[in-house]
Amino acid sequence: MKTLLHPSYFPSISHFVAIAQSDTVTFEIEDNFQKQTNRNRTYIYSPNGIQLLNIPIKHSNLAHQKTKEIKIESEFDWQKQHFKSLEAAYRSSPFFEYFEDDLMPIFQKKYNFLMDLNLEAFDIVCKCLRMKLEFDTTTEYFHEIDNPEINDFRYLVNGKKDPSVFEKYTQVFDDKFGFLNNLSVLDLLFNEGRYAMDYLKNQVLIR
Repeated sequence: MKTLLHPSYFPSISHFVAIAQSDTVTFEIEDNFQKQTNRNRTYIYSPNGIQLLNIPIKHSNLAHQKTKEIKIESEFDWQKQHFKSLEAAYRSSPFFEYFEDDLMPIFQKKYNFLMDLNLEAFDIVCKCLRMKLEFDTTTEYFHEIDNPEINDFRYLVNGKKDPSVFEKYTQVFDDKFGFLNNLSVLDLLFNEGRYAMDYLKNQVLIR
């Protein structure tokens, strides 16, 4: 079965559940950018509870701008801030140090376009998960997908419309705030390590 998804910044666990249970993946790159979605944000489990990491983007005067044309605002040192937040959240997790070097390029390399960063982050996470997966990209935009052989999971990029509820796993600060559901896949990776793939394959997506 083929799955259609939006590329997003260190995607939610639900994204990777969909990917882990698919034969092939197609990324939507012809859509118009929408604010307040996971296209340029992700959520982690910080010492103070859930924390949003947001990539600043350059604003345009155009009414509609394609996501693949969105540029990152480089005046803010968001990469340094995001990595510090990840350190504070996961330095004491079982697998942070194991994957730290693999993930570091995302926080050191300078990106002009959000799409390039998202696709590279996806590729790095796949390697960390030892997930062998090839993907392609859309060549035109369709609002509705009328093909029973394609799972349209593009709605997952809007976290507010994602109803997914997953099995609990041990999180660093769950003694303070309990289990936080469907965070960035990084939360699962740092806490579960090599067991993360088994977890992803065993979860059920709610549509």
